[in-house]
Amino acid sequence: MRIRTFFALRLADSVVRQLADQADGLCAYDRKLEVNWVDSDHYHLTLCFLGDTGLDQIDRLEGLAKRHLEEEQSFQVCLEQVDYYEINPKVSLIAALPAENDKLISLQKRVADVVEEAGIKNDPADFTPHITLGKLPRKNKFKQPEQWPNLELYSLADSVVLFQSKQGEHGSVYTPLFEVELQDLD
Repeated sequence: MRIRTFFALRLADSVVRQLADQADGLCAYDRKLEVNWVDSDHYHLTLCFLGDTGLDQIDRLEGLAKRHLEEEQSFQVCLEQVDYYEINPKVSLIAALPAENDKLISLQKRVADVVEEAGIKNDPADFTPHITLGKLPRKNKFKQPEQWPNLELYSLADSVVLFQSKQGEHGSVYTPLFEVELQDLD
């Protein structure tokens, strides 16, 4: 059996509320009702999408993640802006994007190393960490705002979670499979 999985960071509740407010404001641009807006309970900062993963690989991923990430320190992530983000030829996102951050890039690389060592094919070079606020078809009539919102929101990156993503009646349902705590800030 195979399941869809991804690694992500959880977000502070205050950040989730503010992102939900931003998404509510952007609904006015969705005149054709094409955007599948994500429920704010499911907001997370995606680090690495694995796709279909064998159940036998989950235990291996957990062991490798704990070993590779045990010395990583927690850090603050600044969410800089909301933008339109084309992820593949069929799907686009409205996403909150983090500011450039060496610690986030380093963590994303360590997670990609875990995925590679587990024998899962992935190309982290094409992936930008993001928070999906809404999904829509790549060909759409979404009227983009003249200026996307600037955010300046901060959330503590203090653990990495492997989630299962399963399509539900009202969008994707995310189930945490395991979590690796990062070291406390000094």
